[in-house]
Amino acid sequence: MSGIRGLGGLPGFAVRRVVGAVVTLLAISVLIYVVFYAAPGDVAQITCGPRCSPEQVRQVAGQLRLDDPLYLRYWHFLQGILAGQDFSTGTAVRHCDAPCLGLSYQSDQQVTQLISAKLPVSFSLVVGAMALWLLIGVGTGVLSAWRRGRISERLLTGLTLAGTATPVFVIGLVLMIVVCGQLQWLPFPQYVPFGEDPEQWAWNLLLPWLAFALVEAARYARLTRASMLETLTEDHVRTFRAYGVSEASIVGRHALRGALAPIVALAANDFGAAMGGALLVETMFGLPGIGRELVHAVDVVDLPVVVGMILVIGFFVVVANAVADVLFAVADRRVVLS
Repeated sequence: MSGIRGLGGLPGFAVRRVVGAVVTLLAISVLIYVVFYAAPGDVAQITCGPRCSPEQVRQVAGQLRLDDPLYLRYWHFLQGILAGQDFSTGTAVRHCDAPCLGLSYQSDQQVTQLISAKLPVSFSLVVGAMALWLLIGVGTGVLSAWRRGRISERLLTGLTLAGTATPVFVIGLVLMIVVCGQLQWLPFPQYVPFGEDPEQWAWNLLLPWLAFALVEAARYARLTRASMLETLTEDHVRTFRAYGVSEASIVGRHALRGALAPIVALAANDFGAAMGGALLVETMFGLPGIGRELVHAVDVVDLPVVVGMILVIGFFVVVANAVADVLFAVADRRVVLS
């Protein structure tokens, strides 16, 4: 640790954030394991499900090593994530490759395989929506700051407030009724894998992207406007105006550059949160992503899937936060010195 502290500048800052992210992920895994697998009650019965026979419950108890001390059970759980593990099915042994998050006793599949099948859907939704909300949010914020004090600025501010206050399921429902039902411009969304048909993939995700982006874009518009208005009052901007630099150049080249640091950091942070927070969008538009699968796992009490999904969502949030810190430090080197 002393060697890490000795690293200076941006590389040292990045290494410290990576180490911090690893420690945080370990702490999250301990907390989740204790909450779900060390809670009072018959863990084997809960994990196996209400329809399991006594023999199946005993088999699950053996797979979870419930007779071992808690610390040893957690170590085997962590070992499975890092190196994989074997599961006895009574008549055979099944190997689960790393990162092994366990077996679903409802579908008899590896949790990692279930997540791998759902992850591209959530990733497609979040990446496309993120591109839209950055484009709409930052563009609206820049225009609002540029037209400050005018009617158009008040109109844009009102629209961003309305977007912040409107739930995503309301926006999604209105879009489906108007665009798909009344105008019939688009079919009702049905997920198509990118590898099968990229064009249909994009068309079917357009409404989910838009519904998700309109809610998030409102926050980015307000942040961009506030950051730019603060930058526009700084001394160097007044100097540019005194030298006759056009307002459009000041806004586009100088004020926007100064406002990008918090926007980039927030975008990286929101990406991680959105991977697990797109539940309403996935459910409303019938997208078979991580959020929808998590709801199903909770509904049928599929404990290994619930634990695996929460760990994956936590991984994205922690990694995204670390990336956000590093990007913020790249944009503003004063963070490294603090």
